[in-house]
Parts: sequence; C-alpha cells; structure tokens
Amino acid sequence: MSASPTPSGEPLIALRGVDKHFGDHHALRGVDLAVARGESVVLIGPSGAGKSTLCRAVNGLTPVDSGTITVDGATLPADRRELARLRADIGMVFQSFNLFSHLTVLDNLTVAPIRVRGRDPRDAERRARELLERVGLADQAHKHPAQLSGGQQQRVAIARALAMDPKVMLFDEPTSALDPEMTGEVLAVMRQLAADGMTMLVVTHEMGFARSAADRVVFMADGRIVEDRPPAEFFAAPRTARARDFLAKVLHH
Repeated sequence: MSASPTPSGEPLIALRGVDKHFGDHHALRGVDLAVARGESVVLIGPSGAGKSTLCRAVNGLTPVDSGTITVDGATLPADRRELARLRADIGMVFQSFNLFSHLTVLDNLTVAPIRVRGRDPRDAERRARELLERVGLADQAHKHPAQLSGGQQQRVAIARALAMDPKVMLFDEPTSALDPEMTGEVLAVMRQLAADGMTMLVVTHEMGFARSAADRVVFMADGRIVEDRPPAEFFAAPRTARARDFLAKVLHH
C-alpha cells in the first residue's frame, strides 16, 4: 500500500520536537512524527491525547509553541499569506462538513480551484464531476448540502478537499458525527484513497479502519506518541500498558 518516500528520502510530513500548550494544558509534548509519501497513518488514543491538536497543527490551524513542522520539505510559515499558499496543498476533512450551504455540491467543489488555483472553470467542473463519481455522488451535483444525508455531505467534503489536488489529506474524526451506515460509506471512500496511494493522516475511533487501511498506527496519550507500529503488530501485541488498557476498552465496548 505504501509508496516510496520523496526522492530525497525526506518524509512528506515531518514533525520535530513539537510542543503546544492551551493555558495550563500541555496538549503536545515534544512530538516527533514522520509520514512518507503515499503512507496512510492513523492516530488513535483516548480523548484529550492530543490527536486532533496534532492534525490541526500540520495544517497550520493550530500554531505550535516550539518545534518544526514541514510538508514536502517546506516549513509551515508564520506569515498568514505564505501559510495560505502552503495550506492549498493540504486537504482537510473535519467532524463537521463545513460545506457552503448556499452553493450547490458542484459549486462547493469548484470555487476554491477556480479562485485559489486559478483553474479554468470548465476544467474545474470536469474535475469536480470526476471526483463526485469517485465518491459515489455523481447524481447529486446540483443539490444543496441540506438536501443530502450526513454521509453524503461528508463524502462531498472529501471530494472538495481532493479538488485542490492536495499532496496530503488530513482527517480529524471524519465519521464521529455519523450513524453506522453513513460511517461505512465514508470509510469506504477513505479506504480507496489509501489504496490509491494518497498520503493520509487520520484521527479516528474506527479501529476496523485503523486495522485494515493504515500502514502505521500511532497511539497517543497525554500529548505524547506512546507507540508507532504497523497495525497487525499493534493490535496483536501492544507493548505498553497504556495501549493495552485503551484497546481493552474500545474493542470490548
């Protein structure tokens, strides 16, 4: 499933010594993490472990206190305009779908490629229709988000992120607001993305997805990475008591 790293051997995403505080809460504690090009890495762990903070830091949405974050060799800049340019290469899908309610599904997918990437509107529309086909929603192009189910809206959100041709896709609990049937629809799209070699960093409670679609499982607790291993090894024999306790809770829930 994994593609090879960038030609220089550099990871596509690299965090080095990343720290983040929210007041007295130490959300990230000296985090080091590397994700190779084409790799699917799933972040799991108890609530408050720092998973979403880490995911949002990679996109520059949560500025860090210290350490460095690089995406495809470029360090996340402090300057907002430069950050916006780099962020165009990073697709992000949240718990809430964040679609533009006043725009059709098709327009949701074309607005950023046209305005930010400067694409020809006809090319943007052609690409948008391809992506809607890919997520199983080709027949929903002219509807508005409110006319769709939650699972459909989340699949539109994934297609919208892909419309920018990002180098990496970040998913922050993308199924936590969905019922089981809709969760399955969204995870199927994400599994296919992983199989197609998209570089992905995924925060999720879906252990089945972590087991079947991840190249690596990163277990976090208290702002630190506790284990970082292939899923078969991690689920079969977690090395730490913390991971064993977590798995015992979630797998027998």
